[in-house]
Amino acid sequence: MNIIDSLEWRYACKKFDKTKKINEEQLQELKKAFNLTATSYGLQPLKMLVIKSEKLKSKLFPLAYYQPQVTTCSHLLVICTETNYGPEAVDAKFDLERKLRGTKEEIIEKFRGQLKDIYLKKEAVDLERESMYQAYIALGNLMTVCAELRIDSCPMEGFIPSKVDEVLGLSERNLKSALLLPVGYRAADDPTNGLAKIRKPLEEVVIDLD
Repeated sequence: MNIIDSLEWRYACKKFDKTKKINEEQLQELKKAFNLTATSYGLQPLKMLVIKSEKLKSKLFPLAYYQPQVTTCSHLLVICTETNYGPEAVDAKFDLERKLRGTKEEIIEKFRGQLKDIYLKKEAVDLERESMYQAYIALGNLMTVCAELRIDSCPMEGFIPSKVDEVLGLSERNLKSALLLPVGYRAADDPTNGLAKIRKPLEEVVIDLD
C-alpha cells in the first residue's frame, strides 16, 4: 500500500461507527508501533493506555468537552508522560541494552554517566516539556500506522488533563495524560467524511536548498 495514498485517505474523524471495532491483531500493531516510536536517547518516557470500556469512555466524554469521538470510537488511546523519569530511566535503558545486545559495561559506562548527569540537572518543568514533545512524535507515528491499516483516528488536545488523570488514577502510576487518540472506523454520517483535503501547494511548504 502506498504511504502517500494512505495519508491522502486519512482525516481527523469526527464521528466513528460504534458498531465497528478494530480487531486484536490491529490493536497489537498499534501497541507495537507506539513502543517502536523514536524517543530522546531511547529513554521512552511515555506510556499508552488503551480504553475499550464504554463506561469509562462515557466518564471521559464531558472531560473532553463532549466531543463525540470519545464515545463513538472503537478504542480510546491515551498517550501519557511519566512524571518520575530521570537518572533511574537512564540506568534502566543501559541495563536493558546490556541484556538485549550483550554490550559490555566498559563500553557504555562513560555515556551512562554523562546522561545521568544531564538528567540530574534538569528541572521538572524541562523534563515535562521534553516528554511532551516526544508524546507528539508517538501521536504522529500512531496516526500514520492507523492510516496504513485503514483505521480512522482523530488527534485530540481538547480535554482537561487534570480531570482525566483523576478518573484514570494516573498519579498513582506516576503518569500524566498528554494526548488522546480515538481510533476506529468513520461513520457514514460523519459531516467531515469525504471532504476534500485542504493543504497548501507543496512549493509553499517545502524549500529546496541546492
